[in-house]
Amino acid sequence: MGTEKNTLDMVKAAASVAMSRRAEDGIILDLRKLDGFTDFFAIFSGTSDIQIEGISQAIIEELETNWAQRPWHQEGERKADWILLDYVDFVVHVFLSDRRSYYNLERLWAEANQIELPELTMPIHQETWEEDVDPDGVLVFGEQEKSTPEGNFVLARCVVKNLE
Repeated sequence: MGTEKNTLDMVKAAASVAMSRRAEDGIILDLRKLDGFTDFFAIFSGTSDIQIEGISQAIIEELETNWAQRPWHQEGERKADWILLDYVDFVVHVFLSDRRSYYNLERLWAEANQIELPELTMPIHQETWEEDVDPDGVLVFGEQEKSTPEGNFVLARCVVKNLE
């Protein structure tokens, strides 16, 4: 079970990174009981080839940096409408939405159980700076760097204006 748990933790780490890059419609399929060639599929959609590449690159960096894992095989970088990252025990698929609909892996593997995606949590700093609020005051989301007496840090937060 230790190896399976470690693999599932890596898949969830990949999912967290993908979702933090605004991947859409993320799912994790558990293929272990289906005697597949891999244990898990993680499937995500993006809205552009640049986003697809960014999501894939972020996953590669996360798994290499924090899990000491590199993909055994990868495909699709040149065309970037479907990038596949094969880590042997799991495979990550990042599609453009129309390409994902065409291949419909969820239908092909419909018997697989779905695993709940990890919740995406962003660190929130308690201070609020007026200049960080969007001029329209509707929504500000992203990372910003601020200097403090303690040094520099990256602040990631979401500010929503009360629209009453």
